[in-house]
Amino acid sequence: MGRVGGVGMETKWKRYGWLGLLASVLVTGCDDAPSANRHEDTCAEPMSLRVEVMSSDGAYIQGASVTATNLESNVSITGVTDDRGITTAINETLAPSPIRVVATAGSHVTRAERVEWTCDECHCTPVPGTVTLTLQD
Repeated sequence: MGRVGGVGMETKWKRYGWLGLLASVLVTGCDDAPSANRHEDTCAEPMSLRVEVMSSDGAYIQGASVTATNLESNVSITGVTDDRGITTAINETLAPSPIRVVATAGSHVTRAERVEWTCDECHCTPVPGTVTLTLQD
C-alpha cells in the first residue's frame, strides 16, 4: 500500500521515537532520586563561629564590627552583626590555629576572646561554638 502525500507512519515513529528516547534520558537525569553517580560534597559549606555582641547593659548591638585573627598566620576575617547582634562571618578558613576575636562599635571595644578549633577529615569546629563579646564603657 503506497502512501498518499505527507510523511508515512514509519517515518513519524522513527523521528518521534528518537525524540522520545532523548527526552526520557534527559528528564531522568533531573530527578531527585538517589544515584550512585551523584557526589554531594558535604564538606563544601564551612563551619562558622557564632559571635554575639552586647552592650555593658545587656542590649544586643547591631552593626558592630567583629574581627577574628589567626594567631599564627595573622590572617583575619571581619563581619558585621545583624539586627540581633549576631554574626557568623567568622569561619573555619582561619583554622586549625587558634584565633583571637574582638568587636568594636563606635569608640567601644570588647575584650579579646580566644577560640580553638577541633578538626576532623571534613571540618574544623570552633570551641566554643558561640562567643558573647561585651562592649566596654
